[in-house]
Amino acid sequence: MRTLAEIQADFRNAVIHGDTNGIAHELVGGLKPDRRLSVHQRNYETSLVDALLVKFPATGWLIGTPFLTHAAKDFIRAHPPTAPCIAEYGDSFPAFLSVCALAERVSYLRDFAELEWHVGQVAIAVDFAPISAEAFSGVVPDALPNFRLKLQPGLRYLNTSWPVDELMKLYLTETAPEQLELASIEIWLEIRGARGQFQFNRLNPAEFVFRKCISEGGSIGEAAECSLDTDTGVDPGHVLAALISDGLATTVTQTADQHHDNF
Repeated sequence: MRTLAEIQADFRNAVIHGDTNGIAHELVGGLKPDRRLSVHQRNYETSLVDALLVKFPATGWLIGTPFLTHAAKDFIRAHPPTAPCIAEYGDSFPAFLSVCALAERVSYLRDFAELEWHVGQVAIAVDFAPISAEAFSGVVPDALPNFRLKLQPGLRYLNTSWPVDELMKLYLTETAPEQLELASIEIWLEIRGARGQFQFNRLNPAEFVFRKCISEGGSIGEAAECSLDTDTGVDPGHVLAALISDGLATTVTQTADQHHDNF
């Protein structure tokens, strides 16, 4: 006798991939039990495709809704949800788009879709009270590299070879020209948002890697090393001060080999 987990797995395959071989004998009752299953299959596809179209309207504007819909259908079959929260679904969709046929003609498709994903994530964040420079008043300078900062939740960082921020502004302002040619240029973007609002900031490379390192859990010392590897002339102290003055840090904590004090 098959276990419940095995039956559930077969139903999952039937709904997601249309493979009913494993549950054909389970479809009983009524005149057309297979048609009842098709209702679930359609609901599954429609709900997830609609969720992706809602999250990537600018990408649909860029490449056309029919193409985006087709790509979304392929994506949900290849990458079904792994978490119960639908708001988290779609983070790997930009990478999936990059291997679609149209990506050969739209080189910046993945970067643009990634920017849109980040915008959607930061716009629903909620800012916390930032710390000030006074939070470091009692810190011995030699110990500063051992501290870690927690940044505002509505922050994302994107390094791209295309000016996708300018392209996004065209979409948002509905001012796109009849013809558009983007020139490749490397930019380092900080995407910040909260409570339905968002903005893009272009950073210099050293500032970008410093903030990105901090956002990924690196210590101040590790972030300083990253910024110096990028630009030996940078002053990590000034980069840190700018991050604090911009209100991006919410807590400062000593690393595990030090005392666990929060400010």
